[in-house]
Amino acid sequence: MTKNEVGKRLFVLSGPSGCGKDTVIKCLKMVRDDIFLSVSCTTRAPRENEREGVDYYYITSEQFRQMIEAGEILEYNFYAGNYYGTSRQELDRGLAEGKIMVLVIDVNGAHNVRRLYPDATLVFLLPPSIDVLRQRIAGRGLTNDVEERMKIAIAEIADADNFDYQLVNDDLETCVNELSAIIDTVMNKANQMEE
Repeated sequence: MTKNEVGKRLFVLSGPSGCGKDTVIKCLKMVRDDIFLSVSCTTRAPRENEREGVDYYYITSEQFRQMIEAGEILEYNFYAGNYYGTSRQELDRGLAEGKIMVLVIDVNGAHNVRRLYPDATLVFLLPPSIDVLRQRIAGRGLTNDVEERMKIAIAEIADADNFDYQLVNDDLETCVNELSAIIDTVMNKANQMEE
């Protein structure tokens, strides 16, 4: 499969920490069976109720660095003291299944994917407001990190215009339906161009 063919089947959902990316994608997967959600690797510890291979692959910093050196990481970032990244193996697995690939990654990762796959579709998820975002971040029990994460979030939101689409996550069902419609629109255009 060429880079262009991969890019046309590749969607990136990005946005600041706390905007609801994981929730939106979990709901999208419940209504669409043609989606392959790439599970990222991270060096951070699992949070309560997170599961290995479902929410993330939890690995050590040393393992992550070895994967980078071996070229096994598609994109990665160092955020709040931990590595986060997408393994090439996950991308290959989804494409082999013939699915539409969705990566839920940070803003830097989204730009890295765009450099590698210019035809990828980038979607930015916005919170309803900065106040709501602050509440969501504080609600994660990361009280020491709230201000640092808010600074990062505000810088990321300023980058939203560099994405193909923007969605506001103020009503979950509406947001999921809008994301599904974006995927349909992009895939229909790609299919028409192939005909």
